[in-house]
Amino acid sequence: METHLLWIVVGIVLVIAELLTGTFYLLVLGVAAFAAAAAAWLAAPFLAQVLVAGAIAVAGVLWIRAHRRARAVPEMPSFDVGQPVKLEQWVNRADGLARVMYRDALWDAVVEGDREVEPGALLFVHGVSGSTLHVGRQKRA
Repeated sequence: METHLLWIVVGIVLVIAELLTGTFYLLVLGVAAFAAAAAAWLAAPFLAQVLVAGAIAVAGVLWIRAHRRARAVPEMPSFDVGQPVKLEQWVNRADGLARVMYRDALWDAVVEGDREVEPGALLFVHGVSGSTLHVGRQKRA
């Protein structure tokens, strides 16, 4: 089989796979394979075909990444930040690990800053990591 036909088959397979995934990365690789097929049809040596495919693939992937970063939605701060919580008990005061009452449920928390806080004290949420609250004495906006 001719080399340019092999490149075309690879390109078609990649484009079909792209239709199943929807990531655009495989589409770029398929286009790179079609460009290599054109180079093969023009009787370029195999190394030149590979270099054409590689250059187009790298440029396309970098373009997609840059395009996705430009269109990325900025992360919104948690709605929990600034809300009051009540310190229920210390799990490990030295490490700042505690249990707090928030929204009528006990939550794991990491106390930031001053750890000379006694159970029953009012603290404020500074951030959220998974299901762990980061809390402190000062209210942050």
